[in-house]
Amino acid sequence: MRRDVFQAIADPTRREIIGVIAKESLTLNAVAATFDMSRQAVSKHIKILVECGLIELETQGRERYCKPRLEKLGEISGWIAQYRQYWASHLDSMEDYLNEIQKTAKPKQHATRKK
Repeated sequence: MRRDVFQAIADPTRREIIGVIAKESLTLNAVAATFDMSRQAVSKHIKILVECGLIELETQGRERYCKPRLEKLGEISGWIAQYRQYWASHLDSMEDYLNEIQKTAKPKQHATRKK
């Protein structure tokens, strides 16, 4: 099954695993120890991250280390950038409209009470 980076970040546990491994390469057991779930559950998340290309497993002796490969997160950044530009231009238009309304609106005069 072909997976993409968007599937990797869709799950909060996988985002957290990415954050843990981004700081330093860890063994599978060390990663699993940081979560309140079974090692098997963490391994399934790591498998998806490997399939998405965000983590690489490297064997050193009897241990398997999870190493970050975060270059693929650039795909997400590029995808988000197009919408950031869209919203920035629309919010700028709204700001211009609101400023125009404020200029043309007549200020209300407060009635003073006679004593």
